[in-house]
Amino acid sequence: MSQVRILPGLPPQGAPQTVRLTKVDVVKVSTGYRASKVIGASVVNEANDTVGKVDDIIIGQDGKSPYVVLSVGGFLGMGNKLVVLPYEQLKTMENKIVMPGATKDALKALPEFKYASS
Repeated sequence: MSQVRILPGLPPQGAPQTVRLTKVDVVKVSTGYRASKVIGASVVNEANDTVGKVDDIIIGQDGKSPYVVLSVGGFLGMGNKLVVLPYEQLKTMENKIVMPGATKDALKALPEFKYASS
C-alpha cells in the first residue's frame, strides 16, 4: 500500500499557480560579465599584482548569494589551494577583476575550500 505525502505550503498538483516575474534592463545586463568569461580569469589588487585566479562561481543555497572560488598560491597549477569569498568583494575596473586590498599572503591564510561531494 502506498502513501501520499502532501508537503505543507505547496499547492496540490493541478492547482493554479502564479509566478512573480521581475522586469530587468536587458541592455544593462547584456554589458555585464558572463560567468564563462569570469571563470579562469586572473584576479588582481589595486597595484595590479595577480593575487589569484577564479576557479568557479557558486550560488548559495538561498539562491541569491553568489560566491567566488579562487585558486591561490602555487606555481603553474601546483601547490595551489582554493578559497571562497563573497562575490561582492570583487570589482571590475578597466576590464580587469580586482579585489581591493587583497594580497597573496592574506588569501593563502584563509581556510581551504573543498567542493562538497554530491
